[in-house]
Amino acid sequence: MNLLIRADSSSTVGLGHIMRDMVFAAQHSEDTVRFACQNLSGNIIDRIPYPVHILDSNDPDELIALIREQRIDRVVFDHYGIDESFEKKIKEACGVSILSFDDTYEKHYCDILLNHNISADKNRYVGLVPPQCELRCGGEYTLIRDEFKIEKPIKREKLYDLFIAMGGTDPTNATMNILSTINDDLYVCIVTTSGNPHVSELETFVEGRKNITLEIDSARIAQLLHQSRLAIITPSVMVHEVLFMEVPFIALQTAANQEDMVVYLEKEGYTVLKEWDA
Repeated sequence: MNLLIRADSSSTVGLGHIMRDMVFAAQHSEDTVRFACQNLSGNIIDRIPYPVHILDSNDPDELIALIREQRIDRVVFDHYGIDESFEKKIKEACGVSILSFDDTYEKHYCDILLNHNISADKNRYVGLVPPQCELRCGGEYTLIRDEFKIEKPIKREKLYDLFIAMGGTDPTNATMNILSTINDDLYVCIVTTSGNPHVSELETFVEGRKNITLEIDSARIAQLLHQSRLAIITPSVMVHEVLFMEVPFIALQTAANQEDMVVYLEKEGYTVLKEWDA
């Protein structure tokens, strides 16, 4: 097939979406894959190893023109700013197959609904998607990056007491809140991206602290996690990777759209915090 993945990333949203979209794309090696993205501030378009069409807006008419020009067979939507009416307009104008990612049980007009979170419950989509929609929900559809699958069987020495990953942009600056409360004798690895608006503050904080490693846009996250005794993460896609690597963790909620995963983790007996303090 000729696939088009519509997703955005910026300094405030979407980095995790692009990362999982690339895992999804890698599963379609026999298909032609393209991305369509807006050139937003703090994006990670340069990390997408597929052709990327730059959109001027999130206008469905602009996307319809691109779909027709590229003769797309299936559009994959992974975008909080695209709703049921947007999808319906694309479907009626182009007749393409639509696969929609969803994390928060929203209405969609799609042929396939993918909620790859381990917490996903397909019964909650009754009335939210067309009757003929194929539901792909739960752990059997979880997208795990190849780097974790390669890393897991390798034996590693534990170098870090804490692995901290508060998402690609850390909009609430949760990493600094955590760092301000932990002991100086702990060895810490912080993972973030250049899209994080608090990067300079983090760099200043860790300067001269030999016990803290700051990794920005790291290509070895699986290894760093593997070398850590405890992870502090958001209740997001990162949970899947931490569980896969069998590293103990604390989940710190930083966004409303993480509530479904929070409820699931609490039910399963994992440690989840709504806020961080000493």
